[in-house]
Amino acid sequence: MPVIIHNLVQQYRIQRSLTQEELGNAIGVTRQTIIAIEKGNYTPSVLLALKMADFFETTVEKLFTIQEL
Repeated sequence: MPVIIHNLVQQYRIQRSLTQEELGNAIGVTRQTIIAIEKGNYTPSVLLALKMADFFETTVEKLFTIQEL
């Protein structure tokens, strides 16, 4: 069954007044990767999702949600 992954990465990033480049540098990826994640064009690996959740002091489940079609 197909799924859509929604994320709140952009909202968390903006709340911290970070640019996409600053967030990418903080978690070890490029600005282009952050753009792709925020747009929903790239699904991060489990390791990257955990890094992002740790950086934002939240859970993966709060950053990313799954919608089954």
